[in-house]
Amino acid sequence: MSLDHSGKPAVAPNDLSAFWMPFTANRQFKQNPRMLVASKDMHYTSADGRQVLDGTAGLWCCNAGHCRPKIVEAIQKSAAELDYAPAFQMGHPAAFELANRLVDMSPDGFDHVFFTNSGSESVDTALKIALAYHRARGEGQRTRLVGREKGYHGVGFGGISVGGLVNNRRVFGTLLNGVDHLPHTYLPEENRWSKGIPEHGAWLAEDLERKIALHGADTIAAVIVEPVAGSAGVILPPKGYLEKLREITKKHGILLIFDEVITGFGRLGTPFAADFFGVMPDMMTTAKGLTSGTVPMGAVFTTGDVHDAFMTGPEHMIELFHGYTYSGSPIACAAALATQDIYREEGLFQRAAEIAPYWEEALHSLKGTKHVIDIRNLGLIGAIELEPIPGEPTKRAFSAFLKAYEKGILIRTTGDIIAMSPPLIIEKEHVDQLVGTIKDVLEALD
Repeated sequence: MSLDHSGKPAVAPNDLSAFWMPFTANRQFKQNPRMLVASKDMHYTSADGRQVLDGTAGLWCCNAGHCRPKIVEAIQKSAAELDYAPAFQMGHPAAFELANRLVDMSPDGFDHVFFTNSGSESVDTALKIALAYHRARGEGQRTRLVGREKGYHGVGFGGISVGGLVNNRRVFGTLLNGVDHLPHTYLPEENRWSKGIPEHGAWLAEDLERKIALHGADTIAAVIVEPVAGSAGVILPPKGYLEKLREITKKHGILLIFDEVITGFGRLGTPFAADFFGVMPDMMTTAKGLTSGTVPMGAVFTTGDVHDAFMTGPEHMIELFHGYTYSGSPIACAAALATQDIYREEGLFQRAAEIAPYWEEALHSLKGTKHVIDIRNLGLIGAIELEPIPGEPTKRAFSAFLKAYEKGILIRTTGDIIAMSPPLIIEKEHVDQLVGTIKDVLEALD
């Protein structure tokens, strides 16, 4: 790789072969790379000097926007004062301060936080806690986990086992045993063109009773769902669906886990989706918006009941044999604390709620645009579903992604769906630019 005169990586590397890129068509990318070299607020700067409007908050994560000075300064200060501190049998003040702040902003009943480094680790952590919780209570036979079709829960073996995206699972063997899946809530015929939460499909939650009848309630440890399924293409829960899941799980002593890696920290205009829907799970997995994407970090929220089940036996003994080298890293905690300050000081969650109706109307103005077969939205999340090219799934949406980047906006595609989740600092003119550019791109596509 070439270096510039300062010893930093050059804008145009001379060799792209060493980096095996994640979730990327590596051969296609390296023939015509799309390099981002700087960012600020709502925009990236490309290697060729163009300003690219960020319609995806990086990867559903930069909720406060890019390179916010308060976060940058907090990271710099922490790196200079305390670069690393072990979390095993030791602590540092920022981790405890952050945990308290997070508990204070979470729905009533969440009393404890376990720190991880990503959404994938948060999911695997929550699944392990669920299994160990039942064993601690003398119900070690509860080992079955239930996910959902089209669910995405990261890329750890636990996450892809309970997840329901076929391409994330098919080449990795048998995965975890004792896993079942609920049906997804994507009902295009009943709910097409819905604005916000769709009307039809709450009955789909009742399939959990069928799983319970098949396996026995006393064998099921936990059910994990995304309140809003993001990576599958913004699939929304029908009215009453999450409430029904909570009712069934509570009736049978099954833990309910909300994967809030995407919905957490303001994406729906509330701190968490649990707040938005008024449904209280037993655990929530988070990451992404926790640090506004600046430093890898995740957190699992648990109720006092879940946590306290482990606090038995001799006090000098470790209660849970689980954790990560970087759990509660000082630099990550500094970034997270500064991020939470910005959310509060700038009222970004409320701001997201206020601009959400404008976002909704702008997205749905694309109804009738060439190739568009459905539009879905909630909070500051949106999906534009495209008619696939016969025999070439995903190609039309990927072509739209490339053309959109050329025209100065960054979108994300999953299958033949354009998914968007802009930073919470987005202005109406940015919404207009995103939607207008997408319209121009789609009208020009074959």
